[in-house]
Amino acid sequence: MARIDLKSLAHSYFPDPKSDEDYALRRMEHVWEDGGAYALLGPSGCGKTTLLNIISGLLTPSHGQVLFDGKDVTHLAPEDRNIAQVFQFPVIYDTMTVYENLAFPLRNRGVDEKRVDARVREIAGMLDLTGKLKQKARGLGADEKQTISLGRGLVRDDVSAILFDEPLTVIDPHLKWVLRRKLKEIHNKLRPTMVYVTHDQVEALTFADKVVVMYGGKVVQLGTPQELFENPAHTFVGYFIGSPGMNIMDCKIDDGAAWIDGQRIGLSDRHLDAVSKQSGKIELGIRPEFLTLETGTAAKGADGVEVNIIKVEDLGQYKIATTRFGASEIKVKLGEDEQVIGQSGILRFAPEWTKLYADSQLVA
Repeated sequence: MARIDLKSLAHSYFPDPKSDEDYALRRMEHVWEDGGAYALLGPSGCGKTTLLNIISGLLTPSHGQVLFDGKDVTHLAPEDRNIAQVFQFPVIYDTMTVYENLAFPLRNRGVDEKRVDARVREIAGMLDLTGKLKQKARGLGADEKQTISLGRGLVRDDVSAILFDEPLTVIDPHLKWVLRRKLKEIHNKLRPTMVYVTHDQVEALTFADKVVVMYGGKVVQLGTPQELFENPAHTFVGYFIGSPGMNIMDCKIDDGAAWIDGQRIGLSDRHLDAVSKQSGKIELGIRPEFLTLETGTAAKGADGVEVNIIKVEDLGQYKIATTRFGASEIKVKLGEDEQVIGQSGILRFAPEWTKLYADSQLVA
């Protein structure tokens, strides 16, 4: 497996790009470690597939280099990069058995038959395909065919990296959960370098050691799932990660506090020092999990914001309260046993989890 370096990498589909807006992929510098599991996460059109295609060799970047273990592979074809790829739809041979499909990448490279047999049976066992090894692929369903595609990508143990381009899109929801877990188990056991493209945050956060969040052709944050949740570096990460996402509100800083629609929210010295050096648009962000909603007789005291309660949704293991003050609508996550009394309350912001952003970038 290989360490992947992206050096001053950028790409435009225009022959003579004039501005940042002409780039599908804006300039980036990143190192993805050998044996890591990385997810490229973002909405459609954010550049994640362009980046995967550059890493795989299907696309040559306009600028910069791709290095595998220090070797420049920027202009090498995919077959010369020693990679395995799994695509959105099954890529298998219908006339072959499941065994023959899994064995094909190894036999194509002249691997000894004893090693082929051992490796095929190992991967088949991991993916619950052992009982189907003698079946022809043509008689299998779409879920099973895509599972075979995953196995073909995993069967070689000498590749530099395994690249997945939204491989679970056609999979039944329950099997999707099962295969995500199995991919994680396989990665923990074999430690291949894996790069996984998805627009689904659940897939990314459950599969990857580190998630590369992309937006508008840029990598806006690379971090562990916990880092993305607790300390989003960009407002997009805040509201894209989480269910519901982070509450983000325009605010003004004055008299040692943030002011939103005439309501005062206290800030720490850390917040005030960081924001004093900024001149752009200031926004306050806080996740629904880190807000406290007090109602009834408990709704009193200082350091809170008076809110109207619009609705409360009971989602089984927790509740989501939608509150409003002024033009701001704020989601609050409540425990399943928490009671909401009346149609108004006091909202309290945990200072340690309150974030300030300048022009969408985290400052404190």
